[in-house]
Amino acid sequence: MTRGPAVSPFTRTHGEYEISDDRARLDLDAVERLLHATYWAWERPREVIEKTFTRSLCVGAYLRGAQVGFARAVTDGLTFAWICDVVLDDAHRGAGLGKALVESIVNHPEIVDVRQVLATRDAHALYEKFGYERYGNVFLARNFKLRPES
Repeated sequence: MTRGPAVSPFTRTHGEYEISDDRARLDLDAVERLLHATYWAWERPREVIEKTFTRSLCVGAYLRGAQVGFARAVTDGLTFAWICDVVLDDAHRGAGLGKALVESIVNHPEIVDVRQVLATRDAHALYEKFGYERYGNVFLARNFKLRPES
C-alpha cells in the first residue's frame, strides 16, 4: 500500500528551521534515532519505521538540511487521522519548534478538517492549544507497549 501524492509539498519556516512534508527529505537514520529515544517507540524496528514513511503523512523539521524533528499522521485523508510519533531532538527544544511541528501536522491541508485523535502521557497542554480535548478513559489499545516510567 503506497499513499498517493500529497496535496502539497507543504513547507513552512520557523526561524532558521524548515518544516516540510517532502518525503524525499526524510532521513531514516535521524528518525530512527529520535524515535528510539522516546517512551513509545524505543523498540520499533528500523524496517517498520521506514514503512511508516510511505503509509503515513509525514513532516520533518530541518536545520540547514539536517533533520531534527518528525511527526506523522496515519489517515485516510477524509474522515480520520491518528497523530503520532511527534518528536524533536532535545538540542532544539525551547524555541517553539515543537509547537510549530505540531501545528504543521495537525493543520496540514490533507487533514486539517478531519477528526483527529492522539495519545500522550506528557504533552496534553501543548495539544490543547490546538483545540484537542481530553476524553478520559475512552481510548483502548491492543499491542501497545510503553517503556515503564523511571
